[in-house]
This record gives sequence, C-alpha cells and structure tokens, in this order.
Amino acid sequence: MKKRTLLCLLLAAAMLLGLTACGGNQPAGSGAVNTGDAASPDGGEPSTLVYASGDYTRINPAMDEHGEINILLFNGLTAHDGSNSVIPGLAESWAFDEDTCTYTFHLTEGVKWHDGQPLTAEDVQFTIQAIMDPDNGSENAPNFEDVEEITVVDEHTISFRLTAPNVAFLDYMTMAVLPKHLLEGEDMQTASFFRSPVGTGPYRLESWDEGQAITLVKNEDYFKGAANIDRIIFKIVPDDNAQTIQMRSGELDLALLPPKDAEAFRDQDGYQVYEMKTSDYRGILFNFQNAYWTENRDIIPAICCGIDREAIVSAILLGHGVTAYGPLQRNVYNNENVEHYDYSPDRARQVLESAGCTLGDDGFYYRNGEKLAFTISVGAGDQVRVDIAQAAAQQLREVGIDVTVDIPAVVDWGGQMAYLIGWGSPFDADDHTYKVFGTGKGANYSAYSNALVDQYLIQARQSDDPAVRAEAYGKFQEELAKDPAYAFICYVDADYVAVDGLAGISPDTVMGHHGVGIFWNVTEWTMTK
Repeated sequence: MKKRTLLCLLLAAAMLLGLTACGGNQPAGSGAVNTGDAASPDGGEPSTLVYASGDYTRINPAMDEHGEINILLFNGLTAHDGSNSVIPGLAESWAFDEDTCTYTFHLTEGVKWHDGQPLTAEDVQFTIQAIMDPDNGSENAPNFEDVEEITVVDEHTISFRLTAPNVAFLDYMTMAVLPKHLLEGEDMQTASFFRSPVGTGPYRLESWDEGQAITLVKNEDYFKGAANIDRIIFKIVPDDNAQTIQMRSGELDLALLPPKDAEAFRDQDGYQVYEMKTSDYRGILFNFQNAYWTENRDIIPAICCGIDREAIVSAILLGHGVTAYGPLQRNVYNNENVEHYDYSPDRARQVLESAGCTLGDDGFYYRNGEKLAFTISVGAGDQVRVDIAQAAAQQLREVGIDVTVDIPAVVDWGGQMAYLIGWGSPFDADDHTYKVFGTGKGANYSAYSNALVDQYLIQARQSDDPAVRAEAYGKFQEELAKDPAYAFICYVDADYVAVDGLAGISPDTVMGHHGVGIFWNVTEWTMTK
C-alpha cells in the first residue's frame, strides 16, 4: 500500500478556533470580578488577564461550533498555527493510506485530563462518535459524515477509514477531544459536564459565576508546557458599549470592540489597538422555509443590487473591512469573476419590474396586490450587526422594498424571514461552505438547496488536486451567485483593544467568525500591570 506521511514532528501549541453563526446573549452582570489573590508558583503576584466575553449557557465544543473559551480548555488531535496551517495537537504524528482512505493518528503519550486521568485513543473515538450520532444533533456532524469506521489500534493509536477522500479532514480534527470516563452514558446536550468541563488544555476551569464571569487557571501539567499567565477571566459583558466603558475604566484588559469604539483608543496612552484581518463576512440570510421566499425568491438579485456596500464599509466599519460578494473572498480558491451585484438602484428596480412588480403611490413595489416587505432579524448585543442591518434596510426602502429590522431576544431560525448572518473560516475552503450551503447540512440555517452547489462542494472536498478543487469551487461560487442564498454585504476586520501590559498577541493571524482565534498562542502571552 502506498502511504504518505504528512507530519511527524511535534510543533508549537495551537488549538481549535471555534466558529459559528450569531445567537442571542443574556445581559451581563454589574458586579466586579474577583481576580483572586493566590501567589504564582515563583512566589510573586499572580498574573491575571480579564477578557470581555459574551455569555455562555454551556461549554460544549462537540455539539456547538462556537466559543473562544474552547481553545483554552481543550485540545484536538491537530491544531492551527499563526498562519492557520495544520500542526500537531494531541497527535504527535499521523499518516494517510491512500489505498484504503484511512488516517492513522499517533497520540502524544503522558497527556492527562485536568482531573489527572490519562488521555487515551478511546476518548478520541468516543468524541467523534458522539458528534456523528444523529440523535445528538451536533452542528459539527457534517465535518465527519465521511467517516465509515473508527478503530482504536492501541491506547495511543487511532485510525479513521473514510468512504471518500475529504481533504479538509485534518482541519476538522482540531475538534476538541472530550473525556469518555466523564461523559459515557450522559446526554450530550444536557450533561452537567458542560457547566463544569474537564479538558486537556492549557487552562482549567476554576469557577463559573452565572452571568458574571468564568475564571480559568493555568494547567501546570499541560503537556506542551505551562502558560505564562496564571489566570484568565472571561468577564461576561455581551454589550459592545459596556465593553468600551469597562476598557476605559480598567475593568478589562482585552476586548473585541466595534471600529468606532476601537478608534478612540488608538492614540491613547496605555492601550494597543490590533486591527486584524478576518474571513468573517456579514450578509442577509433568506429563510427559504418561509413562504414569502417561495413567492419572491426571484427578487433576491434586486435586494443584492439595492445595498450600498461601500457606504456601509465606510460609515459603519470606518473602512475596517471590504465589500463582500461571496463566501471565499479571503480564501485561495476565491473566484473574482462571479456576479458581484454592485450597488445599482436602477438595476434593482429593473429586476423588480421584470418580475411583474409595480410601484405604488407610497413609493413601494407591489406584487399581486401585496407590498414587497420583509423583516431582517439581528441578534442583540452586536451593535455593528444592528447598524449594518438598519443601513441595508434603509437603502432597500429607498429602492422600493419595505424592509424593517427586528432584534429578538431569542433567534428563531425556522420562523424568521431573514437574518443578518455572519460566517467565516480562515481554514480549508470546505469549512463553512459544505455545511452552510449543502442541502440539509447542520449549519444550513437558510434551508438553501441547490443540486449543482451540492455537486461542486462534494467534488471539491473529495480531491487533493489544487486544480480540481479550484475548478469545483469556482463553479460553486458561480452557481451561488446565480441563485443567491444570502445577500453578501461586507467582510469585517477584528479590532482588538488591549492594555499595554499584555504581550504576545499575533497581529498577522487571520481571524475567524466573531474574530475568534486570537488565543491560538495564549501559552506564550505575558501579562504585567
């Protein structure tokens, strides 16, 4: 059998970067965070980093695809480095057998869970099987649907036989591994474990003050070497304005702020502003389960042409971003030659009138006696998204479509008409395309379905030939432009504000959705006050 060894040396530490669509947050508490007074191992004062975080109802990396905190508590078999390339994680090496389409991973020996129990290959098997189990309803299941057989070879060796090649498989093995001995027989959605998680990562959970803070302390026995910062506090501050206020007051050391708020810190003593590129785009998701789009799907190109993206990037993002026309603009397989739907009110009106719509005396178009009108839902707490949604709605009203914005407390993915979505992945192009636009896939919240899109995405994931993948992804983007699932608006930069005492942030790393990924090298950071 022909074998191709992919990597065989243990490299620098990095972990899974969690990505997801936006959901709602609960209000933050107002109490001060206790940073603790325990001395560091060298006898000095402990170093503490306070990070502005949204709220968590659970920490469940197997079922949920989000959570910046995951990278601190858990490890995957593989990891991503500062260039978003795959490197060893819990696995020190792996090989791929092309004849049998089998990956074999060799785990680093001596790795322990935070409770002191040893990590084994059975933990890996348990985790991936739990994700694949349809009864568990994992958002990550599409990443592993090609896995046909998982074999525990021995305590530190595990193999995965696939039904077909999946060139993104090593990226997906950054998935956090969970402890079998604590979760076997438990409900993977509701187990109490996800409120008191135990991982193998560089930090372990110390306390969880509901709605206030999640406090982590460094894992002195971390297999890649103990971190420099003794404690990291995820302070629950889901409101952008509150984060800005608390950065000014000294309650926070690091926060991801809206562009206009970040700019205010740029020339202030005591702060550093990191304007970081992302693959994170914003757009209007159309819910094709809603009957409105059954009747009006053909007007979506008019919606796309009716949005002034450059104005939004300039006025709302202050230039900290670029206009968007597709989901792979920050990927090597981007196809620049697709329909961009450049801003053109005249073209938007032409599309509407060609579809049989007529302009009423009130300035809005009507179809079969019904006014063209829909609502864009947007999650609370993210002011930039709210501003983008409101700007797009105003622009569309000027074109003749009566668009309003709603900010629900809880996102109703199935019942809403449209949503101001966010997605993005700086990794393999399969990530956040296959499961977002593929028919019936776990992150396809629009219920979008296009047979050609499905075909091209499958072709791309099953080939490791760059030319084949480029052709398939090029056709995917062309078809998606012809039959839009979203009205793409813009890619946003991640504007992190940090106090001067924090060092080690990698400013050139391309971030993912919600700016996730900044903690990839957290063990190297230092904190002085």
